[in-house]
Amino acid sequence: MKKTLIVFIAIGIAAFANAQKTKQDEGIKLGIKGGLNVSNLMGDVEDVAIRTSIHAGLVAEIIVSDKFSIQPELLYSGQGASITSTGGGRAKLDYITIPVLAKFPIANNLYLETGPQVGFLISGKYKTNESNDKIEDLKTIDFGLNAGLNYELKNGVFFQARYNLGLTDIGYAGDNNRASNSVIQFSVGKLF
Repeated sequence: MKKTLIVFIAIGIAAFANAQKTKQDEGIKLGIKGGLNVSNLMGDVEDVAIRTSIHAGLVAEIIVSDKFSIQPELLYSGQGASITSTGGGRAKLDYITIPVLAKFPIANNLYLETGPQVGFLISGKYKTNESNDKIEDLKTIDFGLNAGLNYELKNGVFFQARYNLGLTDIGYAGDNNRASNSVIQFSVGKLF
């Protein structure tokens, strides 16, 4: 009887200790994500409207404490704008982006994410029904700031909504004008 009682107490203590595991005890989590981009160009540009595209890639969460994490990502991101002037078309600007976000809890399973991003242009084309021409003189590096919300389920599945404000003149509007990226992202992903 004594041995049985000791076993039950040990099991109870182990279960309680496991239940009290904090977020910080999880260390580093890796995952994948993807979703919808709604992008446009801001600044001295006319006749542009939103372009929808996708983003996809890898995400990590480095848990510093129960109240703070660092979340670096490596993503493909389709950006640019639709052209509304005569003839129409799309400015397709494809980037590899590296956001590095600070992640703070604000409610149960809801987090605020904010931080800088650097993007590397991999393709810049003006596409119409008749052509698919390279856009000349685009800057190859784009800096931006991100802010958004992340809702994470207990099984590691998460949902994000984020805005990226481009800070760099990407060169699309010519020498005397300024154009920068503006992107809203809706994502779903999984941390393992």
